[in-house]
Amino acid sequence: MAVRRLAHALGYRFRLHRKDLPGKPDLVFSRRQAVIFVHGCFWHGHGCKRGARMPKKNREYWSAKIARNVERDAASVAAIEADGWRVLVIWECEMKDADRLARRLADFLGKHAS
Repeated sequence: MAVRRLAHALGYRFRLHRKDLPGKPDLVFSRRQAVIFVHGCFWHGHGCKRGARMPKKNREYWSAKIARNVERDAASVAAIEADGWRVLVIWECEMKDADRLARRLADFLGKHAS
């Protein structure tokens, strides 16, 4: 929700979770041929402190599940990029600094597909 609010406040309009795109991106900016995925650090295997932690119980299950998520994410990004879309992945840990996130969104969305 924070990324949605920020993108909207910056003047960008988008659609949510388009089912016809691989991985159903969180935000889709069709005119700009750009998509944004917002990933939770734990669930998508980010390398930060929060993403690196592993539950003590049922460790095998969780490591396999997260590995599958990472594989699926990579395949989705590759498929979308192959179709000519630009992709930005925003990690949960990156949302703490709103100013930095706003600059990152503006930089990404200000560029048009070449």
